[in-house]
Amino acid sequence: MQGAYEKIPVLKIGDFLITSIQVALHDRLALGLQDDILAKIQETNAKGLIIDVTAIDVLDSFITRILVEIAKMANIMGVKTVLVGMQPAIAITLVEFGMELTGIETALNLEKGLELLEKISQEEYGDI
Repeated sequence: MQGAYEKIPVLKIGDFLITSIQVALHDRLALGLQDDILAKIQETNAKGLIIDVTAIDVLDSFITRILVEIAKMANIMGVKTVLVGMQPAIAITLVEFGMELTGIETALNLEKGLELLEKISQEEYGDI
């Protein structure tokens, strides 16, 4: 059973949800995060989602697939996803293994991610 200490917070700031992964993301925790994000999208009617992976040193194929699936599911629910803070070594590994982050926008850091989501939101919804 997933304890409270094993949950990754999903925070609402304005029209956006932000989650910052600060712990090693094992399979069960990743699936729990997916469920939490989708529930929060439904609950809040968010227009955008930022997933901050700055603290992650390793991103395996399963976790990458879960992140892509979260973005696809969020998109179906009308929410654009931006992945921020990817370490250079992880980006290199993803490219070397031919993995694609289909459906996920990327940005260097949280500030750039927020700017990107605001731009996307303005294009889709007008002024928010």
